[in-house]
Amino acid sequence: MKIKVCGFTQAQNARDAAMLGIDAIGLVFYEKSPRHVDIDQALEIVQALPPFINRVGLFVNADSHFIDEVLCEVPLDTLQFHGDETPEQCAQYAMPFIKALRMNKKTNLVQMAQDYHQASGLLLDAFSDKAYGGTGEQFDWSLASVKTLDIDLPIILAGGINTENVADAIAQVNPYAVDTSSGVESASGVKDIAKIKQFISNIR
Repeated sequence: MKIKVCGFTQAQNARDAAMLGIDAIGLVFYEKSPRHVDIDQALEIVQALPPFINRVGLFVNADSHFIDEVLCEVPLDTLQFHGDETPEQCAQYAMPFIKALRMNKKTNLVQMAQDYHQASGLLLDAFSDKAYGGTGEQFDWSLASVKTLDIDLPIILAGGINTENVADAIAQVNPYAVDTSSGVESASGVKDIAKIKQFISNIR
C-alpha cells in the first residue's frame, strides 16, 4: 500500500515525515488553501527530502503559464489536478499526472477513468461545493470499491483519511494508495510526526 501525505509547508517537517517511509509528499500551489506554498517554499521543502520520495505538485484550475513557471523552478515528479481540468489540459505537460475527482452518487467513476485514461491514477476525494479538496470530509466508500468496479487506473483514496479509519478504508476500497492531509496534522500545513507514524503502522 502506497502512502502519500499532502500539504506540507515546512522543510524539516516534510523531511521528518519522509524519513518514516512514506512514498510521496504533496505541495499545494493553490492560494485559497491554508496549506498553500509559493515557489521558494516548495523548493526548500523538495531540497530537504531524502531520495526516492515522489514529489507531487497540486494545482486547482491553474494557468498553464504558472504551472510552467513552477516546473522550471521546482523539480516535481508528478502533477495532481484538483479542479475542473480537462484530460487535454492535464496531459499537456508530458508528465505523470493524477486527476482528483470529488465523489458523490452522481460520479461515474468508470466513465471518468476512460476520459482520463492518460492519468497515472485517479484520486478520490469527498465532494464539496465550497472547496476543491482538503476539507477533511469523508465520502461514501462504497462508491469507490475497486472490487466491484472495472477500472484499469490505480485508485488513490483520500478525503477524511486518518489514523482511526485508514484500515477500514483500505478494507472497503482496496485502493492502490491512500492520501492524507488534515488527518495527520497538529495545525494546517504542520504534520504531526507521531500521527504519521501511527498512520503508517495502522496500514502495515
